Amino acid sequence: MTTYDWQLIERLLHEVQNGANQDFAAHRYAQDHAEATTAQGDTPAHIDELAAQARDYEKLLLERGFIEQRPDSEGGTGHNFQLTLRGSSLLSLIDSSIPDNDHGLEVLDDQDDALDPATFDEVASKPQIV
Repeated sequence: MTTYDWQLIERLLHEVQNGANQDFAAHRYAQDHAEATTAQGDTPAHIDELAAQARDYEKLLLERGFIEQRPDSEGGTGHNFQLTLRGSSLLSLIDSSIPDNDHGLEVLDDQDDALDPATFDEVASKPQIV
């Protein structure tokens, strides 16, 4: 069973969502994630490990169709992304700013690989998890 750091993925997806006209910087987002984790009283992984994980997630999200290159006409720099419909669905399932939004995470965690495109699309299509 594949497990994911949903908080880090959420941060990356928010950065993609708000990333017009700026390059995607996985290392910086990992650093921000570590600082936020520390501020919450938790001990984050070592920053180099988080940065490597963020780069791996960036690659995975791109390969599996959760993000795509941002077009020039929408603030693309050649090094930044935009959310796809699948990526928007994922963000809505894991967004911690939505009160009582734990059910989506629980359902995702129950999957063998929640970010497998076929698995995710099937799970996301079920109205009871939204």
